[in-house]
Amino acid sequence: MTTELFIGVGASILTAVASLPQLVKLIKEKKADDISIFMYCVLLAGLTLWIIYGIVKTDWVLIISNSVSVLLNLTVFILTLIYKKSRKQ
Repeated sequence: MTTELFIGVGASILTAVASLPQLVKLIKEKKADDISIFMYCVLLAGLTLWIIYGIVKTDWVLIISNSVSVLLNLTVFILTLIYKKSRKQ
């Protein structure tokens, strides 16, 4: 594994794993009062652009890692919408 690939894979893993603590907290507490929906919209847009960039460059590390990040962050986003809505009712 080249140094460049090693750095890319490491960065990808850390980026994907970064949302796990928030996801676990959301699932446990079932409340999303302090989570910014706007921040997740911007983050999901950025990750989607990284996937498109990976497709253009045919870079599987970018495509796969950012796809995993989109799935995790999309889950946080959806749960945030659900839990914010349920608190208002």
